[in-house]
Amino acid sequence: MPFAPVIISLPIADRPTSHRFYRDGLGLETVGELADDGIPEPLQFVVNDGLRLMLIPTGGFGWVIGRHEVATRGQSECVLSLSVASPAEADAIVERARAAGAEVVTEPAAQPWGYAGAFADPDGHLWMVSAEPAS
Repeated sequence: MPFAPVIISLPIADRPTSHRFYRDGLGLETVGELADDGIPEPLQFVVNDGLRLMLIPTGGFGWVIGRHEVATRGQSECVLSLSVASPAEADAIVERARAAGAEVVTEPAAQPWGYAGAFADPDGHLWMVSAEPAS
């Protein structure tokens, strides 16, 4: 049974900060009706035709996960990855993220398997941007 779109939900500390980061830093488009604060509720971004990212304030995230604990900032259970066409595009995305407040945890560079860099969003969620090596 295909599911579309798939939605990845992440806990966040501050809606305006996260909204600005994902809109300005990654260039993602929001979907949904605007709430009183001028930000869509729920706060969802289109990553591509089959994937959305939903950002949930930590208190509300606890409602979703029940007895499980929300991981503290700096503890990551997954890395979200973006594949791009070239090392230059990877560099540009990492720089946009940095300018929007990301902490770059791995500067973009050639790796044995390709080209990649990684950053943490304002809530500490890890993102990797990778490209095939130049031929």
